[in-house]
Amino acid sequence: MEQALSGLKVLDLTRLLPGPFCSMLLADLGADVIKVEEPGIGDYIRAWTPRIGGSSGYHTVLNRNKRSLTLNLKKPEGREIFETLAAGADVVLEGFRPGVMAKLGLDFKSLERNNPRLVYCSISGYGAEGMYRDKAGHDINYLALSGVLSHSGIDRPTLSGVQIADLGGGALMAAFSILAALFARERLGRGQFIDISMTDGALAWNCMRWGKFIAGGEVPAPGDDMLNHGIACYNIYRTRDDRFMSLGALEPQFWKSFCRTAGRPEWDTPLYFQPGAHQRELIESVTEFFLQKSMAEWVEWFRDADCCCEPVLNLDEVMESSLAKERAMVVDLVHASWGAYKQLGIAPKFSLTPGGLRSHAPGLGEHTRPILEELGYSPARIEELKSSGAV
Repeated sequence: MEQALSGLKVLDLTRLLPGPFCSMLLADLGADVIKVEEPGIGDYIRAWTPRIGGSSGYHTVLNRNKRSLTLNLKKPEGREIFETLAAGADVVLEGFRPGVMAKLGLDFKSLERNNPRLVYCSISGYGAEGMYRDKAGHDINYLALSGVLSHSGIDRPTLSGVQIADLGGGALMAAFSILAALFARERLGRGQFIDISMTDGALAWNCMRWGKFIAGGEVPAPGDDMLNHGIACYNIYRTRDDRFMSLGALEPQFWKSFCRTAGRPEWDTPLYFQPGAHQRELIESVTEFFLQKSMAEWVEWFRDADCCCEPVLNLDEVMESSLAKERAMVVDLVHASWGAYKQLGIAPKFSLTPGGLRSHAPGLGEHTRPILEELGYSPARIEELKSSGAV
């Protein structure tokens, strides 16, 4: 079946998480993503444990549906191959520090000479310009400098279980921007350079707290907001068996349903949604309530209640959940070398051009020969390039 991005060619130079997740999104929807890796080393995430067969579990999830080409960009022959590929590509995606690609002569200004329609996306911690452009950083630093950490948690800044800046501020922002630039290319006839700062992207995720701050003037802090442990109707509660239930009964109809099902009609007052000292007392009361039963008992108790009360599942429970299976978000695959495993499914569901899992994450350099053959290199020349360490 035709896929939404079939025919799109992407050269992906990124490593680890933000860039590979971005290119995975494009590959899942049909783009031909060529993962360009250093010979003998490849994406550093390949070495991370634990492993599935001979492959890192992280690499297995992030690099499905891609082809792997090894190129030594420090050698003229390697750069020549990349330039040839870029001349016929739609997108170049890279995640080096600003200036690295320019030193190689493979930056946007260099590549657009032979391909004016090229969309070139650079993902970095702090952007291509500015006082922080050359600084190293990780997700925790981007969240710290963007203000996200300052109001996360209850009584102190708390890290999320997923990498918000890497994925939300970097990968998703890049994927969206690449598609926007490709759409603009159809009108303008030219590609363009996209500068993605993961700190900028994370800062944009402050939109709710930013709106409240500029209107009310109170600096956000951990545990001070209706969506941040500040009110009883939107919170996480421990159960008798040391599991947790999530309660999101913000709207009056959901809170009324929760109170009725809980058998605590006295909680249903207009003050339930108002900030203030009374919220601490209400949170304590709801906390004591949830401690009376196990998580499984509460799931059954609230099964038919329309009150936004759901269990906090572990990943092993998510893998077996009806919800994930019905939505095809857990997919059973079999690798020819190391057998069966469960892969994450594809989140966006297209009615006409659905995404698909076409191939497993590639071995390092698995597609080097066929890609070079597509460029017209002879078998003898390919062997020469391998012997010289160019590929």
